[in-house]
Amino acid sequence: MPTISPAKPYRHLFFDLDHTLWDFEKNADETLRVLFELHDLGRFGTFTVDTFIDRYRDVNHALWRLYQSNKITQQQLRSVRFVRTLAKLGVAEAEVPATISQQFTELLPRKSAVFPFTYEVLDYLQTKYTLHLITNGFKDIQHVKLASSGLTDYFQEVVTSECSGHLKPDTRMFSHALARAGATAAESLMIGDNLECDVLGAYNAGIDQVYFNPDKRRHFNQITYEISCLSELRQIL
Repeated sequence: MPTISPAKPYRHLFFDLDHTLWDFEKNADETLRVLFELHDLGRFGTFTVDTFIDRYRDVNHALWRLYQSNKITQQQLRSVRFVRTLAKLGVAEAEVPATISQQFTELLPRKSAVFPFTYEVLDYLQTKYTLHLITNGFKDIQHVKLASSGLTDYFQEVVTSECSGHLKPDTRMFSHALARAGATAAESLMIGDNLECDVLGAYNAGIDQVYFNPDKRRHFNQITYEISCLSELRQIL
């Protein structure tokens, strides 16, 4: 594992939230299981709760790619994700529960699962660096996620795409985050799970990066640092 050159000390650490600290997949799975039972989706008799979750993941990931490319709006993403999920499972749009998307938005951010070593690492880092968040997640639920998981007090600035007016990997979002934090690119480090949004976005903004790759996905990107467990940050910082 590489060590940081003393010639380039970091002062500000910028974390992504979903899939980096807050375990989106685990929290979403728990929420989807609740909704499956609440709306008795098993009554259709053609799919299981696990199939429902798998289809939702596929649809949601595709919609988020469109959102991050500015091809759909936040409202469009929220309004169609369950319609498309259930359509793939043979459910007519008229039979999709009218409240399911809103209930998902309300229940999900109240879940509290985080990745292993999140608290231990943040406790360690906050004594040495100023910590911030930079996220494409929606402003109205990101702060609820932070409060529900006990993460709020670790971060000085929480920069969302809505408050900056741009989405990662747009360098303007990183510039906005640096300005908010009173930081320079040279003294900053971005930690995130997304090669395009977090790593490439930070690289293009002149910020060093840590790629959080817990599944050890193969890639050919040039990255400042790469880790598969958050505990490895203590070996770098």
